[in-house]
Amino acid sequence: MAEKIYDLIKKRLSSFEKGEIFFTTDFIDIADLPTIRKCLGRQVEDGNIRRILAGVYERPIYSKLLKEYLPTDLEKVAYAFARKFHWSISPSGDVALNKLGLSTQVPAVWSYVSDGPYRNFKIADNTLIFKHKTNREISFMSGISIMVIEALKTLGKSNIDEKVIVTLKKRLSEKNKNILINEATNAPAWIFNFIRRVCE
Repeated sequence: MAEKIYDLIKKRLSSFEKGEIFFTTDFIDIADLPTIRKCLGRQVEDGNIRRILAGVYERPIYSKLLKEYLPTDLEKVAYAFARKFHWSISPSGDVALNKLGLSTQVPAVWSYVSDGPYRNFKIADNTLIFKHKTNREISFMSGISIMVIEALKTLGKSNIDEKVIVTLKKRLSEKNKNILINEATNAPAWIFNFIRRVCE
């Protein structure tokens, strides 16, 4: 019976895409948690999957060019947690700046705002943080609006110049600008003033 369970788990793992993040609980329909952990542990030992946190695994991507496995994609981990716990999340801090073209620095701290609880995870040399925001602050707002607002907060009023405005103008589609100007009306006044310039 144990080997049959192991084969079922192994078969499901083979259906996952390379780079996919998954959880111990994704196999709860096959066996109990101790058995699942044991089976996944064997897969880790065989090098087929990578354990990145307790109960969190990855089917790693091997680079033939670099001849090594690529680092875990922290963005995929963040959105995997969001799916698992039904959180609404959006990039903040340096992640928001990077995704909007306002910084080329690869974040050491991967920060996301969330309507879930505050959580902090250490993954390899990086930190993944979920910062709690009330539903009032992020509900009924698109991801792009939350991300722009968080990026502007990260920069701070005194560090937002014409270059930032121009970069955001070029980065955002007309559709996203229309969404942003309509959704950001409750943002702090100084942020909304910059958003209005971006959306002109």
